[in-house]
Amino acid sequence: MMNRLIKCVSNIPGWQTNRKIIVLESDDWGSIRMPSIKSYKVLENAGLFLGKGVGGRYNKYDTLASAEDLSMLFEVLTSVKDKNNSSAKITAVSLVANPDFQKIKSSEFQEYYYEPFNTTLERYNKGGAFQLWQEGFNSGIFLPEFHGREHLNVSAWLRALQQEDKEVLLAFNQGVWGFNRKQGIGLQAAFDLEYANDLITHKKIVIDGLDLFEKIHGRRARFFVPPNGPINNALEPVAASKGILFMSTPKIQKEVLGEGKIRRNLRYLGKNNKYNQIYITRNAFFEPSDSNKNEIDTCLSEIELAFKWRKPVIISCHRVNFIGGLNAANRDNSLKQLKQLLDTILKQWPEVEFMTSTELGYIIREKQLCRK
Repeated sequence: MMNRLIKCVSNIPGWQTNRKIIVLESDDWGSIRMPSIKSYKVLENAGLFLGKGVGGRYNKYDTLASAEDLSMLFEVLTSVKDKNNSSAKITAVSLVANPDFQKIKSSEFQEYYYEPFNTTLERYNKGGAFQLWQEGFNSGIFLPEFHGREHLNVSAWLRALQQEDKEVLLAFNQGVWGFNRKQGIGLQAAFDLEYANDLITHKKIVIDGLDLFEKIHGRRARFFVPPNGPINNALEPVAASKGILFMSTPKIQKEVLGEGKIRRNLRYLGKNNKYNQIYITRNAFFEPSDSNKNEIDTCLSEIELAFKWRKPVIISCHRVNFIGGLNAANRDNSLKQLKQLLDTILKQWPEVEFMTSTELGYIIREKQLCRK
């Protein structure tokens, strides 16, 4: 009851609409995460803490999406149509690069090097998957947007490698960085600030990453979802200068300042910052992979609540749900549940409209301009 009350209150402020809009935001596309089952077993046997329960699913199941993974996901998305005869859509919040482990090692960990994610796909014999990215975009069902250059805190990682952190080195040798460290900040949080001076590097990474996004995809990214959430707001004008119009944010943002300091900022859907960017906040969740609860019913309840308060539904999910490279059953079970969720949504709310985060952002922007 308390949880429902909190969700009710959190849905009150911000932009409203009578339209029944459904947005599905899916994070982590493009990142290597766990390269292989062999790497997982080596690290597990060495005693590295790879996570338990729901948190551990990323290392157990998440890896580069194959052409088969994408084809099966697209089949589910195109199996349903909204009131406008549009298929369901994924906003593929994606990374554009991964570390070049060999070059970094050759520099004795003194320099950082990366490779574009489509190069990573080629190295892992998944080059055909990028064609599916393009086909999904051209079909309007798979829209890549910006999650960062890589899903990695480059500054913190290099320091740990230079300091010969045994666990970080062990993971590095398996092409991995995303494990639960015993000390230090999480390496998955690309824009967390271990030290305030790291902000200089973060600004360069945002600029470089957005330029690389344009080079790979042939267009500018418009929507930015910082990995794992932490970010210093000085990155907002940097992103704005490179075309970012919409920023994903928690409703109570914990802005990282470095040296363990944070500042809390209140955010809501449709709020503008001083760089004329619009904040987009999530209000529903669908994470069927390794879940111990009924994800369909929980998500439907959150959708019902959002519509009650005249809010679009922005569903948070992650790539891990749709990946079968390390465990095919993980993907197959999640896709089955996604199909059930989409079918039920259309049955309960036949007037629903499927959109990407970017499409929603433009609608909010247009309404705001009309009021001026």
